[in-house]
Amino acid sequence: MASSAGDPLLSGEAGEGRRRLLPSTIRLKTSVWSELGGAVGDLGTYIPIVLALSLASHLDLGTTLIFTALYNFATGFLFGIPMPVQPMKSIAAVALSSAHLTIPQIMSAGLAVAAILLFLGVTGLMTTLYRLLPLPVVRGVQLSQGLSFAFTAVKYIRYLQDFSRSSSASTSVPRPLLGLDGLVLALAALLFIILTTGCGDDEDVNRDGTNRSRRSCSRVPVALIVFVLGLVLCFVRDPSILQGLRFGPAPLGLVKITWDDFKIGVWKGAVPQLPLSVLNSVIAVCKLSSDLFPERAELSPARVSVSVGLMNFVGCWFGAMPCCHGAGGLAGQYRFGGRSGASVVFLAIGKLAIGLVFGNSFVTILGQFPIGILGVMLLFSGIELAMASRDMGSKESSFVMLVCAGVSLTGSSAALGFISGIVLYLLLRLREVDIGGLVGRWGAGRQQSTNKATGDGAGDA
Repeated sequence: MASSAGDPLLSGEAGEGRRRLLPSTIRLKTSVWSELGGAVGDLGTYIPIVLALSLASHLDLGTTLIFTALYNFATGFLFGIPMPVQPMKSIAAVALSSAHLTIPQIMSAGLAVAAILLFLGVTGLMTTLYRLLPLPVVRGVQLSQGLSFAFTAVKYIRYLQDFSRSSSASTSVPRPLLGLDGLVLALAALLFIILTTGCGDDEDVNRDGTNRSRRSCSRVPVALIVFVLGLVLCFVRDPSILQGLRFGPAPLGLVKITWDDFKIGVWKGAVPQLPLSVLNSVIAVCKLSSDLFPERAELSPARVSVSVGLMNFVGCWFGAMPCCHGAGGLAGQYRFGGRSGASVVFLAIGKLAIGLVFGNSFVTILGQFPIGILGVMLLFSGIELAMASRDMGSKESSFVMLVCAGVSLTGSSAALGFISGIVLYLLLRLREVDIGGLVGRWGAGRQQSTNKATGDGAGDA
């Protein structure tokens, strides 16, 4: 990794002194620009979901920005890696579907998932589950999620979107070739990222196996540049959005949840979300973090599970979108330069500033953000997550992983793919059992018991 000595903001004795004053979890591992680039690496997932919920379900964007900023601050200091904070995708999907959950029902679903994850974390059951799960099954979940992000990203790039109906509502209308949200713009952003960062490796490797120094262009915060370009284009596409901005944070208020809201939220929102939260938000995140940061101690599944629970027990009562951690977000922030907790702390500062200054009116700006650019950012996040599965060293492990991923993708259910992977893994283990040997030992044991019983009977006689 690059040293911070090359960063003018941290060079010299004064810079080193400032570094020592910071907690170790948010000390820069690379450069300020690299961490800033990683800070926006997950926005390809975050923006479409919160924008769709703000437009279609009247989610308060300002409140969500403020609370997710607080979550980012906490996770940056606690975990020391670019731990993402993402909306709970299954709850969002149900809320934007024909079922159309209300805000109290969305919050009820988030609170129910939070309670279960908090219980699993506090009791240590999440850690037990993490240790028992076979690696090929975990890799299958990661591969399916990564490819799912990539497929969605390609739709964002190729077709026009209608986020007033869904966070991934691709129309059948192809994206125009030219324009401020045209296909040429998206492809230009794609080429810029590829030429600047390549395949995302930290270091180039010589033919003799030794490492060459990182190319200078990899220090460029490409995701930040692309995101800032998108913000500028928002105002160019529709200058009148300035008139819709209102200064000041959104007023906080408790969400009133009835018993009927809670029942509907739990059944329709929490039940489909829970498997995804356990598998992708906790187990896959812990495994991916050990892959990306092998020099660090492995994340505790119990801590990650408790983190998700506590976040939502605070924010959901005030109408903030239910959130979790996610392997895709971690992969995206790592892909674009995030290497420490400083990355998400920078993101938290940006979210907090926007939430306090513009509140819910910022949705008018996001509504004009070029979706093709978001698709490009999401594409790299998905590919980075999917590439974590490249370490399967045997045909059998690859077989389990691919079946798990295939079922997850075709069935649109991580839980279904997970169950299929577990069953297949157990069946393959069963084939290795020496049935003949077991039968032989069982028969020999019975014969010995019979002989002993016969001998005892003759002695008594």
